[in-house]
Amino acid sequence: MPSSPTVKSGFWRNQLRQWHWISSAVSLMGLLLFSVTGFTLNHAAQIEAEPKVTKIERQVPQTTLAGLASVTANTPLTLLQATAIRGATGVDVRGATVDADEDGIYLTLSAPGVDSTLEISRIDGHAIYERTDRGLIAVLNDLHKGRHSGPVWAMFIDLIAIACVVFSVTGFGLLWLYARGRRITWPLVALGLVLPFILFLLFVHA
Repeated sequence: MPSSPTVKSGFWRNQLRQWHWISSAVSLMGLLLFSVTGFTLNHAAQIEAEPKVTKIERQVPQTTLAGLASVTANTPLTLLQATAIRGATGVDVRGATVDADEDGIYLTLSAPGVDSTLEISRIDGHAIYERTDRGLIAVLNDLHKGRHSGPVWAMFIDLIAIACVVFSVTGFGLLWLYARGRRITWPLVALGLVLPFILFLLFVHA
């Protein structure tokens, strides 16, 4: 016996509701985070924080320098090399970007809101570590952009993006089902659709 239109309508209504609340639950905190950081990024010039700079100087023993002789540019440090550098300077350089020449070793360590460099002279073993911490807002802004946040955070951004797409599409489906009793529905949807294009054409593209 074929299903009646009422049964079909009820099935799709239940599916839309279920996926709408599931995607809402999954994306809730991420959507809130990216909304807040979208605002802080848009007002980065007005929300300024004074960077905190830390500078440390150390002397690397010649025995350690000898073990770093094989360090070359654009080649990741081995675990043994990273351990030796940490033992001599106190700086964890695992995952650092490496540059090197005959005069020295130059390591860049970046994280959300933080930029760090470590320079080690091959000549006399003098090491200079400098860390610039740009504050909590900078951390959040970098997380929004996925800057220096690693592959796991990139996957999290993808997950939130997919959940938001599902949330939007199922929300549109629910609007379609309930629009008959709310005449203002489609004018509001149309406004939300065309407003970005109007603003772009009038104030950005021009």
